[in-house]
Amino acid sequence: MDDDAAALEGEGADGGSTASPGWSRRKILTVSLSGVGAILAAGVVAVQLVERGVLPGKATLDSLDGACSVKTPAVRFAPLGPMISGQFFSSARGREVGYTIAWPPGFAPGDALPLVVMLHGDGGTHETAIKAMSPAQLLAITDPQDSTRLNTKVPMALVTVDGGNGYWHPHPDDDPMAMVVSELIPLCQEKGLGGNEHGIALMGISMGGYGAIALAEHHPKLARAVAAISPAIWTEYSEAQSVNADAYTNANEFAAYNAVTHAGALEGLPVFVTSGVDDPFHPGVVAFAKVAPSATTVVFPNGCHTDPFFVASEPEALFFLSSHLSDVLP
Repeated sequence: MDDDAAALEGEGADGGSTASPGWSRRKILTVSLSGVGAILAAGVVAVQLVERGVLPGKATLDSLDGACSVKTPAVRFAPLGPMISGQFFSSARGREVGYTIAWPPGFAPGDALPLVVMLHGDGGTHETAIKAMSPAQLLAITDPQDSTRLNTKVPMALVTVDGGNGYWHPHPDDDPMAMVVSELIPLCQEKGLGGNEHGIALMGISMGGYGAIALAEHHPKLARAVAAISPAIWTEYSEAQSVNADAYTNANEFAAYNAVTHAGALEGLPVFVTSGVDDPFHPGVVAFAKVAPSATTVVFPNGCHTDPFFVASEPEALFFLSSHLSDVLP
């Protein structure tokens, strides 16, 4: 769980269905704020909202009633592809940033491949962007129905990078969004990854999920697809400020990078979002789902803002992205 989720918990769409590789049996729920109200009413009668806008004991209640229980499927890996880590000085961020690039099984540096840019959550780094496995392992998961094949439609590389805790959008003295667009992606393209003939996809968890959506909204021609797991979407600046003062410098910055109000910029872009019904960011994801374009698929399975939910969602999100990238000329 990232730091914001821990703070929110107090402890430590419309959209159609999408093809699933069989990692989970998920029910696509009709987006309904009344459902959110019912969940809250059931557990918090006569209990006041407290600091950071979350009810005390929510995580305990969720644990007791099984709301956070997620069935994490067993996975198998093909022999891993290579993985390298390094650093570069980011003019956009004004500091050295670390990164990791992983290749799928059977490929190596120098091979031309599609590229997935994976954005980490709050408090994370390029080393922790993927939960419970390395980037190379995520790319090497095999099809649950056929272990001789990878769980992706096409082979692709994946890169992670240090983005700080500023929610992946520009700040006066730190611009992780520009770093990704103008520095990280060109670095990868010099290595043959993410070229026009293969394409780029964006993926992220929590703060990184929000970041993937925001990046696509403000650079609509950058990616061919987006996958966001439990995106940390705020609906009010005051709410964001009370939980994470580093998220937005001021109310104007919040308005400029509000994922809900800018959702129309995603028109025509395949977007997949999954977020648990007991995730504290659920109201924000519901608000996003209500205004997202028709190419956006939002699913609300059981689950919370926890590592088990993230881990269970990673293979499905990667499979979705792979169906929109190409190993041949378009």
